[in-house]
Formats: sequence, C-alpha cells, structure tokens
Amino acid sequence: MYHTIEFAVELKAELQPARKRKAEQAVMPRGVQVKAQVRPYVVETDHGLFEVADLTFEDGSATRCVPFAYFNFVE
Repeated sequence: MYHTIEFAVELKAELQPARKRKAEQAVMPRGVQVKAQVRPYVVETDHGLFEVADLTFEDGSATRCVPFAYFNFVE
C-alpha cells in the first residue's frame, strides 16, 4: 500500500533505482510530498533504539533505513 509522505528535513540518501544495480545519491528537499510504501522496523545504535523505514517509491526506486523523524504521513 502506498502512503503520501512529506519530508520534514532535507534527506540526502542512497537511492536504488528500479532495475539498476548501482545506487545513486539523491536529495529529497524538505516539504516534498511523495507516494511510498513504508516498511518500518527498529535499529539499535550506540544512542539507543530508533524507528526507521525502508521506502519504496511509485517508480520502483527505494531507499533504506530512513528515520521516522525525517518524514510525516500526509493522509
């Protein structure tokens, strides 16, 4: 299921394009809204547990381990 999300911060991420093997750098500006599948999970760091998500966009590209604090659900 795709959700409309809005980035709360400028996100510089490795974007894995659909059907390509090599990831590329991408910037998602603060305030941009996109439709994405959100796959949440928790990671443990030296600073404690953090909720993150893998995001898969409508064009099939994806980025991993995006902190939940970096985006909001618009719906």
